[in-house]
Amino acid sequence: MSTPPTLPAEPQNDAPVSERIRYRLVSAGCRHHANDNIAAFIEPGELDALQGEVQAKLQEVLRALVIDTDSDHNTQETAKRVAKMFVREVFAGRYQPMPSVTEFPNVERLNELMIVGPIRVRSACSHHLCPILGRVWIGLLPNEHSNLIGLSKYARITDWIMSRPQIQEEAVTQLANELQERVQPDGLAIVMEADHFCMHWRGVKDTETKMTNSVMRGAFLKDPNLRREFLTLIAR
Repeated sequence: MSTPPTLPAEPQNDAPVSERIRYRLVSAGCRHHANDNIAAFIEPGELDALQGEVQAKLQEVLRALVIDTDSDHNTQETAKRVAKMFVREVFAGRYQPMPSVTEFPNVERLNELMIVGPIRVRSACSHHLCPILGRVWIGLLPNEHSNLIGLSKYARITDWIMSRPQIQEEAVTQLANELQERVQPDGLAIVMEADHFCMHWRGVKDTETKMTNSVMRGAFLKDPNLRREFLTLIAR
């Protein structure tokens, strides 16, 4: 019989804010991988403190890289800028709650193929924190019980999911799960095509290769004609 994991000691009030947030997550048995949203475990005012903590750590990284930020005017504010970028922008999907999304019933009982896209996406590779820039197409086959959402909301949900350190395969699946739960369609299809700067900028330095992957559910998985129609339309 396996022994349950031992919870860490509760951090003191003067402990780093990251430790207090981590303690809540571990105590609740909540996963906190790079692509997880942890907004529910962040208390008011803590995001500012977390940004400050990240800034201090980044300043140490610059020091370890032997960059003289005292006399180099180009890097004097770099730690502050990067901390803000991580917490408030490129990784905001980890720390901000789900954006408000208005849903309305399918009064007209729409049941034909709907396509949204291409939606421009910006993410970051969780292996190297290098940019992932690409496009997403969403196909839906609603039914009379589906909850429809506004066109701009698809972009907001997509941005919320993508604004985290990700790998593309998992990001597309997370987006599919979120839309499936909200819309409850008979069919859902998502295609993502993206440039990965972990290949362009480092490693093999291949500037041409893109990655394309898809998720097909429900009618899109079972009906080859519907799948073909979707893929043909987004290829135009």
